[in-house]
Amino acid sequence: MSRATFYRLTRPPSKGGVQSVRRTRSRRALGAREIEQILDILHEIRYVDKSPAQIYAALLDEGIYLCSISTMYRILRSRKEVRERRAQVRRAIFAKPELLATRPNQVWSWDITKLRGQKKWTYYYLYVIIDIYSRNVVGWMLADRESAGLARELIEKTCRRQGVLNSDLIIHSDRGQSMNSKTLAMLYADLGITKSLNRPHVSNDNPFSESQFKTMKYHHLFPKEFGSPEDAKAFCQWFFNWYNYEHYHSGIGLMTPSTLHYGRAEECIQKRQVVLDEAYQLHPERFVKGKPKPFNIPDAVWINPPPKLNAEIVGDTISSVSIIGGAK
Repeated sequence: MSRATFYRLTRPPSKGGVQSVRRTRSRRALGAREIEQILDILHEIRYVDKSPAQIYAALLDEGIYLCSISTMYRILRSRKEVRERRAQVRRAIFAKPELLATRPNQVWSWDITKLRGQKKWTYYYLYVIIDIYSRNVVGWMLADRESAGLARELIEKTCRRQGVLNSDLIIHSDRGQSMNSKTLAMLYADLGITKSLNRPHVSNDNPFSESQFKTMKYHHLFPKEFGSPEDAKAFCQWFFNWYNYEHYHSGIGLMTPSTLHYGRAEECIQKRQVVLDEAYQLHPERFVKGKPKPFNIPDAVWINPPPKLNAEIVGDTISSVSIIGGAK
C-alpha cells in the first residue's frame, strides 16, 4: 500500500465513521474586522448601485486595495446580498392579450410584411388582415410605404365590405408605428372597434398573422424578388385567392378558410360524412378504429388562452393555437 493509505488507516475514525480532520484557519483568510470594513464600503452611497467589479476598479484608482472581486462576491453571498446592484430603469408592465373567437368576424389580426423588389433597398409593403377563427384573409393591400393613413383606408373598407361596423369586433396587431397611431385609434372609436396590441418584444402574441406570412413566403411559387409593383400585386391576387378558396387549412378541420368564414362548414362536414360512410360500408375491415368521422372545426380559437380554463375548453383551444406555429 502507499504511505498515504497506511497513515489514513492508522488514524482513529470519528464517531460518524468518517476520518476526523482538524481544519485550521488559513493564513490568507480575512479577519472579521476586515470583512466588516469591506461591507461598509460596499454599502456606501456612492457604491451601493455598482457591481463589485466597478467598485474594485474605482478603489484601485483611489489607491486602495481591499480584496479581489471574487472575495467581494463571496462576502455578499454570505450575507445573502448577491443581486442586481446597478440602478436600472423599470419598464412598464403590459397586460397579456387574451382574445377569444367563437365565430367569424369577431377577432381580426393584421400586420405588415415586406416584399423585396428587384432593385437594392426596394421593398413593397403588404398589409394583410386575417380572421383568426376562419383564417380567411378578409382584406389586403400592397403599397410603397408603411403609413397609418393607408392602414386606416384598408381597415375601413374591409369593415364595410364585411358588414362589421359598430359590432363587437376586436382588431389585434403588434405595436408598430402604424398600428399604434392616433389615426387608427380615431378610426376604431368611430367604427366601434376594440383595439388590441401585442406586448413589446413578444413574437407569439400575434401568431395568426405570422403563420399566414410564413405560408406565403414558403410557398414554392413565391419569388425571391419582384420585378415591379405590378408583379407583386399579381402574385398577391393569385395567392390570396388560392389561400382563401383552395388551401385546406389544418387548423380548421382541413377546410378552406372561405368555407368556414361564410358559413358553409356544416354542409361540407355532412358531405364528407356521406363519403366516409360509403367507404366504411364497402370495406369496414379497413377502419380498425370504427366508423370514420371527418375532422371537426374548432369550437373556439384563442390568442394566449388563460391558464385556468375549463379542461374541455382548453383541449380545443390549445390545439387550435399550437397548430398554427408552422406553414399550413
